[in-house]
Amino acid sequence: MTVSTFRDLPLADRSRRWNSAAAEKRVRTWAGAEDGPNARYRQAHLWYDANEKDNFTAHKLPIADVIDGELTVVPRAVIAAAGIVDGARGGVDVPDADLPKLRRHLARYYKKMDETPPWQ
Repeated sequence: MTVSTFRDLPLADRSRRWNSAAAEKRVRTWAGAEDGPNARYRQAHLWYDANEKDNFTAHKLPIADVIDGELTVVPRAVIAAAGIVDGARGGVDVPDADLPKLRRHLARYYKKMDETPPWQ
């Protein structure tokens, strides 16, 4: 089980809408991952099951989209992911040991957004 490495990706405008299904398609194309996930594809997600990394369904908590050809974090996706990590919508099915790491990862993007994560 693995929390993705923080990459300090650029942030989209705060008002940008988040559509995870549309972002997923763009990320697969950008990453060249139409047939299966790869390292570039993982950059758009906060977490993946390292034992199943060749399955798209093993990747959870997408926070990025491709905007003008560049992988970019969408603030509304960060907020949605933070809510899920904090228990909203039934929470996220990841090992409990990974939750603090996910919160730290998300907190770094909250700091870039000049906002406070919901758990603080």
